[in-house]
Amino acid sequence: MALMSGTDVAREISEQTAKRAHEFERRTGRKPCLAAVLVGEDPASVTYVKMKRNRSAKAGIESRLVQLPAETTTGELVAEITRLSQDAGVDGILLQHPVPGHIDERAAFEAIAPGKDVDGVTMHSFAAMAFSEPGSASATPGGIMRLLDAYQVDLKGKHAVVVGRSPILGKPVAMLLLARDATVTICHSKTENLDEIVRTADVVVAAVGRPKFITAVKPGAVVIDAGYNEGNVGDVDFDQLAETASLITPVPGGVGPMTIALLLEQTVSAAARRADLVDVGEVVG
Repeated sequence: MALMSGTDVAREISEQTAKRAHEFERRTGRKPCLAAVLVGEDPASVTYVKMKRNRSAKAGIESRLVQLPAETTTGELVAEITRLSQDAGVDGILLQHPVPGHIDERAAFEAIAPGKDVDGVTMHSFAAMAFSEPGSASATPGGIMRLLDAYQVDLKGKHAVVVGRSPILGKPVAMLLLARDATVTICHSKTENLDEIVRTADVVVAAVGRPKFITAVKPGAVVIDAGYNEGNVGDVDFDQLAETASLITPVPGGVGPMTIALLLEQTVSAAARRADLVDVGEVVG
């Protein structure tokens, strides 16, 4: 078993992003700008947004915070996101999710202009990703793919099992794996014989939101734990799988840092596209 350190890979991506952000500022006179929208004061969401803003500052990216009260309506949130979409000084928009239950989250996501959807949450971004067209990948799935690349995991012809079907994680990572010539099975809460299917996988992506849900894989499998539950516990039983898997991501320190790294990288890329600076927008790796 070997650990897949998202922290180490994310650091390399962030260093490259900072260089690109600096070049963008040198040539345009301003920093790339990421606007984060936070509805309510959920402690976990507040922490995540603060972390993303700190990472933005370190990467030379301007960070704006739009904090709205928990009682904000869908219409009010859509109006705020539309305003940011029309703001020439904003390059990327991040809506911290989940939003309060009374808000139509999908409607809010769809208010983000496609060119500013650096978190890859809109239907436009999903379609572009599924058809291998230019655009921003969903940040966590994109981060997973970069992590697999960094550890030279050959996906061609391999059986990848994705456990989870959310529109911002399970479904998009399945599309990205398929684009790399993996044979993909998507499992979910109603899948019969789930354990048996998981044991057939060469690559397992756990994104189900249940602590220690995956307890067995076939020997030599690559295990990506995209879950994060209370107590710093992922969706796989790390202790159970550590001796069976050939590669496995820790929680924390695996997928999480990659998500933020991709978000910031895609913000600089979006800024470069808007400014028509193709060379600044290029991504290495």
